[in-house]
Amino acid sequence: MSDEYLFISDCHLDAGRPEITRALVEFLQTRAREARYLYILGDLFEVWLGDDDPADDHQVVIDSLHRLADSCEIYFMAGNRDFLLGEKFLRKVGMTLLAEPCILQLGRSRVVLIHGDSLCIDDQDYQAFRAMVRNPEWISGFLARPLQERRQIAAQLREDSARAMQHKSFEIMDVNATAVADCFDENNADVIVHGHTHRPAVHRYDAGLQRIVLGDWNPEPSYLSWNQESGFRLNDARL
Repeated sequence: MSDEYLFISDCHLDAGRPEITRALVEFLQTRAREARYLYILGDLFEVWLGDDDPADDHQVVIDSLHRLADSCEIYFMAGNRDFLLGEKFLRKVGMTLLAEPCILQLGRSRVVLIHGDSLCIDDQDYQAFRAMVRNPEWISGFLARPLQERRQIAAQLREDSARAMQHKSFEIMDVNATAVADCFDENNADVIVHGHTHRPAVHRYDAGLQRIVLGDWNPEPSYLSWNQESGFRLNDARL
């Protein structure tokens, strides 16, 4: 095992897309076992309504993560779909929760990890919604509701979100250039790594700065790797 770091995001695991579950399980049982660290930067699940949800559909992934945790340190950062994932689940699986932003020193690079939705500030409706549902009082109130009621609320919110996205431009749902510049400055970072937008790419800026966007896992699963010899590389998880 090498001191290699792997990064994934936006798997959006859902019972209706078993091919993504199969791809992730294969990744966890093969490629991830070659690394020392795995960072999951949000939206591992399409929806997570609290740790009291049985999550039977995801048991094969949970088991694979638990086994991987014996040899690989696994870190999880909440996304906009699974920010209700809590300490009970993390302890069960063997993952460590990361605050956002999270700073890593990889070689000579100071790297900031975020989910990515905080950079999409042009979508003001979404940012207002994000502020509401990330409020601790809102979270406490929501988790106090019966699970079936939470499922009904979540279904309605997803329906509303899908309807709203039909009327939003491609650009408004991507990152804002000023927000990106601020993220570099506020964190004194050389590299930003994030997901959320589902637009995998390496963006290069002046002074050698980089913004690396992780891909989603539908239809082409991918991951980012870093080691001392090769630096950062975006990879196809199927290879």
